Amino acid sequence: MHPDTHLTLQRLRGTELRRQAGEFHMARTARTPRAPHRTLRTQLGWGLVELGLRVLPDRHVLSTSSPRAV
Repeated sequence: MHPDTHLTLQRLRGTELRRQAGEFHMARTARTPRAPHRTLRTQLGWGLVELGLRVLPDRHVLSTSSPRAV
């Protein structure tokens, strides 16, 4: 394909993605209340994320040459 064709397709796709993002943003703001409150589900979810980050070992400590169990 000619480089100008790639550029045109990229611009069209970028325009389409920006339009979809705008629609998603409008739908999301229409759905959420003006004063967002933290529900039990949100608190539990972030608590689990925090716990997972604390439980995971530090990536710098792990050896990159350790064998994997199959």
